[in-house]
Amino acid sequence: MNAIHKKNYVSVAKLTKRFGQNTVFENIDFNISQGEFITLLGPSGCGKSTLLRSLAGLNPVDGGRIYVDGEDITEQTPQERGIGMVFQSYALFPNMTVAGNIAFGLKMKKLEAKTIQKDVANVIQLVDLSGKENHYPHQLSGGQRQRVALARALVVKPRILLLDEPLSALDAKIRKRLRQQIRDIQKELNLTTVFVTHDQEEAMTMSDRIFLMNKGEIVQQGSPEEIYTQPGNEFVAEFMGQYNLIEAQQAKQLFNIDTVNKIAIRPESIYVEEIGRHYPAHISKPLQATVLHQQLLGNVIRYSVGMEQCQDCQLTVDLLNRSSERLFAQGHQLNLRFNLNEIQPVSA
Repeated sequence: MNAIHKKNYVSVAKLTKRFGQNTVFENIDFNISQGEFITLLGPSGCGKSTLLRSLAGLNPVDGGRIYVDGEDITEQTPQERGIGMVFQSYALFPNMTVAGNIAFGLKMKKLEAKTIQKDVANVIQLVDLSGKENHYPHQLSGGQRQRVALARALVVKPRILLLDEPLSALDAKIRKRLRQQIRDIQKELNLTTVFVTHDQEEAMTMSDRIFLMNKGEIVQQGSPEEIYTQPGNEFVAEFMGQYNLIEAQQAKQLFNIDTVNKIAIRPESIYVEEIGRHYPAHISKPLQATVLHQQLLGNVIRYSVGMEQCQDCQLTVDLLNRSSERLFAQGHQLNLRFNLNEIQPVSA
């Protein structure tokens, strides 16, 4: 069971990192509670991996402080920080067995052979690699190799676990299974974890909180639900899914909403009107639309529609794929209703 979170187990204050004249991030502040699973999410080049490597001590910082459990670790070497790290590339020793790779960090600590053997056996069981102890990396699948890398980080009992896009090289099926495995292990150990990814689905399914980054800034942080349903600006709305961003003039034409900024509405917050169904007050009156094209995404059908009420007003609508009767052809006329409670004003 997850223990009660302890406030500010990790505190980052005014953290700054530059490479020459290039400022990667500047004056970043955040706190992480003990046992939290935090995801640094954002597009390539936003600074998330550099931030992770700075926490690990692999990138010295140019300003600010890093505290873990009240201890200032900013000037400490990576070995002194008590932090485990898993890389995208596995970084396994090809000439060592699974057990040898996992035991490496413990041998560096000069622990007794019996202790090493016991700890390695425990973590091999934890990551479900029993029977693979004497295999070499080239004899393992990508998912198994990544679990060896995870076991090697866990066996030294780190205060914090850092994961730098560890699943991006794996195929979709293995990735889904392994991310659940990582989350289960993290909860079981109550291990404070920071995970880097550019994959929104990965962040949504794994995190207690998401720190969404753009151009070296954390532009919004919160639970997956908060980030997804309450985007703070246009970047968040566009990055976290297929939000429809509607210009202020179009918002007036469609919904009689007076705003100076754009509004955002999720594709699944738009419904096709069902004849005879009663709709509550927070659902809009029907608005006419024409199907421009469609995409079948398995359990969801994604429509692009043109709205009759405003020129050049093209929206995305997601409907559950319940049956073939729901597949509306190009040119089909629809009456759409909008959940007014789920329309979000967004800043630029």
